[in-house]
Amino acid sequence: MNIGNILDRAAAGERLTPDDGLALLQSYDLPAIGAAADAVTCRLHPEPYRTYNIDRNINYTNACTAVCDFCAFYRPPGHPDVYVLPMETLLTKIEETVALGGDQILLQGGLHPKLPLEWYEDLLRTIRQKFPQVNVHGFSPPEIHHFTKISRQPLKTVLERLRDAGLGSLPGGGAEILVDRVRKKITRGKVLSDDWLNVMRVWHELGGRSTATMMFGHVETLEERIEHLERVRQLQDETGGFTAFICWTFQPDHTDMSHIPPAGAFEYLKTQAVSRLYLDNIPNIQSSWVTQGEKIGQLALRFGANDMGSLMIEENVVSEAGTVYHLSVDDIRRCISEVGYIPRQRNVFYEYIDEADEFRAEESASLLPIV
Repeated sequence: MNIGNILDRAAAGERLTPDDGLALLQSYDLPAIGAAADAVTCRLHPEPYRTYNIDRNINYTNACTAVCDFCAFYRPPGHPDVYVLPMETLLTKIEETVALGGDQILLQGGLHPKLPLEWYEDLLRTIRQKFPQVNVHGFSPPEIHHFTKISRQPLKTVLERLRDAGLGSLPGGGAEILVDRVRKKITRGKVLSDDWLNVMRVWHELGGRSTATMMFGHVETLEERIEHLERVRQLQDETGGFTAFICWTFQPDHTDMSHIPPAGAFEYLKTQAVSRLYLDNIPNIQSSWVTQGEKIGQLALRFGANDMGSLMIEENVVSEAGTVYHLSVDDIRRCISEVGYIPRQRNVFYEYIDEADEFRAEESASLLPIV
């Protein structure tokens, strides 16, 4: 299949159709797809920087009323391993994050059957009082939808109350594949596609910002991957509220879907590159070194990503599925420098939070050729 025309159009800024996207996913010409994605990234981000952030993924509870075959982290209510983090423990984790230069926490949990909305409001207010400089990137759409059921409050009301208590932005977790056939096959008791998208829609209408994600490489077809991208792109056309897109491969170990062979680096890089080409209205693409490891995570910066993602001081969900990669800040900065860019620390809104002149002087020297 000759995909040259599709890639030329995408690199020039023309919007791809679902058929175009499918043709790219069906292709094995990874170098050509990657080069086009890199060209788009360089057009959208001509600056000499590539970014990262420092945050911590705090899972406040592992109790969950949903049953997700792909998840090794959750525990059903009543299980002896169920926990809810004490406030003191949670605040200590935030304090450690700040000490390491972090300005954000990613706060997510399972769908706890008993915690009332007021519990989450108190949690947010306490964090804001103790750490006003820290952004809470918290509560994925499945959690928010669950809160509406527990509180019997409209979605907009729930989001307004959480925002007013201190919620700063929404993570894109729980998207998996935004196709109901897939969602019904791999999970029960969890939000379906329209409601996931509507949580994001209402949050954006309230002026909020969020990320979008995709977990692929399990029971979905290539057509369904494109349908996922199409639905995200359509919502972004409508609201403009997504700051970034992150995709990663399903990690099967220790899950009820462990019989499914894991997708490899080839499929990851191709899917990320196609995402960059397809999502012409989302400004940033994050590498997923957490699931792919350092070398592929670094290579992703030449396959459509302009951001190395988070230092992720703590990560519990993916690691429960047997995937454990760790990078230090120095490692992340080195990965960015080695592919020819100057590393910059950013916040969730993709604003630089370091001093450009210092980094330019320090890092540019490391980019000079060795003679």
